[in-house]
Amino acid sequence: MICIHEQSDWPRFRWSEGAISGSLAAVRHRQGRLIGRMEALGFDLRAEAILATLTEDVVKSSEIEGENLDKEQVRSSIARRLGLEIGALAPVDRDVEGVVEMMLDATQNYDKALTEARLFDWHAALFPTGRSGMTRITVGDWRGKAAGPMQVISGPYGRERVHFEAPDAARLPREMAAFLEWFESEKGIDPVLKAAIAHLWFVTIHPFEDGNGRIARAIADMALARSEASPQRFYSMSAEIRLERKDYYATLERTQKGDLDITDWILWFLACLDRAIAGAERILANVLRKAAFWRAIETQPLNERQRTMINRLLDGFEGRLTSSKWAKLTKVSPDTALRDITDLVARGILMKDDGGGRSTSYSLAYIRRDGSAYY
Repeated sequence: MICIHEQSDWPRFRWSEGAISGSLAAVRHRQGRLIGRMEALGFDLRAEAILATLTEDVVKSSEIEGENLDKEQVRSSIARRLGLEIGALAPVDRDVEGVVEMMLDATQNYDKALTEARLFDWHAALFPTGRSGMTRITVGDWRGKAAGPMQVISGPYGRERVHFEAPDAARLPREMAAFLEWFESEKGIDPVLKAAIAHLWFVTIHPFEDGNGRIARAIADMALARSEASPQRFYSMSAEIRLERKDYYATLERTQKGDLDITDWILWFLACLDRAIAGAERILANVLRKAAFWRAIETQPLNERQRTMINRLLDGFEGRLTSSKWAKLTKVSPDTALRDITDLVARGILMKDDGGGRSTSYSLAYIRRDGSAYY
């Protein structure tokens, strides 16, 4: 079976307006309501929501490709670049900085033209060492003939699933010129619909040796930012795609092996986007919960270590918090860590979990408005 890029009418995508109009209108309505709710928040809460959303977007986009980034590093990198105060910043690896730089450029500078040079800069940021894992790759340029046929795969090493084969390298300059011209000049398509088409089109061309999925999602995020005329991100499409990764690849594969009618892909994309926007309610709830917690203990004298660790717990600490983890994360001695924790337990801010001895762990207590704890 031939791929869509081998069809004689490529890339003249078509779709059923009647089939997608209801879904597009519903997504646009939900999108507008969310933006309205977020704009009603104060500056600090809105900034916290943006930071949480962008952190999730960067982390989950990399997870889709099987790469796990350190969440605290991602959060620190984003906060520093946006000028947000979050206390002590974690040291950040070069690969994390690169992913963050690309995503922020796509969303914060959404109104700037998407060009070949800009895509090359994004690709170079993703692979600062010129390697993908242990393999040296061409960075900041289209994949070359030497790399051979480009297959789009998913799954762990040794059990990969081939979804489709991308166009030959010789076609890339022409294919990408057509894509970029369309992305910047086509004004007759709703920007949300354009995000769906751009994602599919870029993934189909697969112009780089690696990083195509992350860049495709960044391009889609850029189109979505244009649809809202705002750099402020309150929902994460990548986080929802991560949850639906199996369906994501299955839908891409079906579309690649079909004709140029991409109605099914657009419907899947719009449904996924709708669920992503609905998922923003969780981020908003966490932001409001965090703000309420800090209001409840605002009169409590805390050192910087304690503030940092409370924030980590409020942001969703992975695993169980022990004194040894506290010491490691705050770079203090075990005795200092235990004193910090014991002080918070005594004041009802932390509580001991079930169990004891060397395995003693701690969680945030529920706090009343008067600052007292209840369990």
